[in-house]
Amino acid sequence: MLIKLVLLLCMTLLGSLGGFFFKKCTSRGLKLSGFFIVNLGIGGVFYVLGALLNIQLLKMMPYTIVYPLTSITYIWTLILSSLFLSEKMNRRKWFGILLVITGAFFLTM
Repeated sequence: MLIKLVLLLCMTLLGSLGGFFFKKCTSRGLKLSGFFIVNLGIGGVFYVLGALLNIQLLKMMPYTIVYPLTSITYIWTLILSSLFLSEKMNRRKWFGILLVITGAFFLTM
């Protein structure tokens, strides 16, 4: 079960990193530049790796568990945006994290 949890956490982190790099590639506008293409490519690679890991997890676990647990991606997203995009955390966001963690806990019990 531990390996499945680690794979699930990796899958959600990869998805969040994909979104982070997509956000980063548009930070200078939508001009076709080296910066844009590199970050778009990195984001795409992370998304594809996350999707492939998702497929593997779906072979190992029920869809009714894997899909709802992708909500952990939101936690990674909040962490990444807070650390690297200087976005502020507030009570509502912390409460949202608590709800996601609580839901994931009850789902896997």
